[in-house]
Amino acid sequence: MMAVSRSITEKAMQLAKLIPFAFLLAACGDNDTRPSAGDNSGDDDRKVYRWKMVTTWPKNFPALGVSAERLAARVNTMSRGRLKIKVYGAGELVKALGVFDAVQSNTAQMGHGAAYYWRGKIPEAVFFSTVPFGMIPQEMNAWLYYGGGLDLWRRLYAKHNLYPLPAGNTGTQMAGWFNKEIRSIESLKGLKMRIPGIGGEVFSRAGGESVILPGSEIFTSLQTGVIDAAEWVGPYNDLAFGLHDVARYYYYPGWHDPGTVLEAIVNLQAFEALPDDLQAILVTACRAASQDLLDELNAQNRLALKELVEVHGVELRRIPDDVLKALGSASREVLDELVASSSAGQEIYDSIQNFRKDLDPYRSIAEQAFLEARALDESRP
Repeated sequence: MMAVSRSITEKAMQLAKLIPFAFLLAACGDNDTRPSAGDNSGDDDRKVYRWKMVTTWPKNFPALGVSAERLAARVNTMSRGRLKIKVYGAGELVKALGVFDAVQSNTAQMGHGAAYYWRGKIPEAVFFSTVPFGMIPQEMNAWLYYGGGLDLWRRLYAKHNLYPLPAGNTGTQMAGWFNKEIRSIESLKGLKMRIPGIGGEVFSRAGGESVILPGSEIFTSLQTGVIDAAEWVGPYNDLAFGLHDVARYYYYPGWHDPGTVLEAIVNLQAFEALPDDLQAILVTACRAASQDLLDELNAQNRLALKELVEVHGVELRRIPDDVLKALGSASREVLDELVASSSAGQEIYDSIQNFRKDLDPYRSIAEQAFLEARALDESRP
């Protein structure tokens, strides 16, 4: 799969140069040369491929759900209608956490979600979404595209008849919503919190109880006391779910989700059945979706946070340093145990650690140093 992924990446880069022309041609409305809706035979350059995409998000949910719709629309435009993808929200075709099985079995050709949802099926998958105290979006993208991460991801998923593509990033998330203050690590004892992935395991190691729920069930579960706390994404999506109506305290930083990558998983046979240009279009469209979602959430979160605090009276709190240190220690224990039982996990974890080791010296004198310097600028509003 390493050779295949390099080939596809090269095709994607070549296609990127032609994308402006693809949009221009699509805008011209030349219906005479467009394949008909029922034309599923003939040469590859005329055949229409009709796919289903199932998602872990509610239909048209702000940012995350809409991003899947935009991805499908981009592919349709760029392919001039030769690859049509119909998007199904969570529960429409399969349950939110049924996406993996649906794509693996080709019930749907494509899925949109996050790799850490499949922890029970592929323990190592979590490394390709996010890990506690891990990499922020810029670092994740650098590792995936230029540090060997994407090759490792595709090798791992190929065993499950899947072809993964990065297709979004939430940015650094919030730590979550709580109905009690977090004063020390003891405050987490016995607390039931919706928190998936390795973050959930770390939370349990710290004395809490992690619960896995799809986003659509968070509000009711908090409201009825099924859970005591929950993390979702960030201000924009949390506001849309109305979580401020069922929880009092909003904590940061998102130690468990420093830069969560969203994925498009494709049935491997369905992907390989596409002609080369449609494969490259799909790869390119997913990469565009990654940056687009990150940009949207950065823009929207600033406004949503202001509304949550100034309009709804949400109490914004920072997790105490001693709690963060305890969670960091628990994170290292959980990660060490994971890789100790998996040669694939060890290879992936080593790749991440080596990449960060080389990157950290530059990061400390680049973005980190700049943000510290900017904070000293008294002229800023």
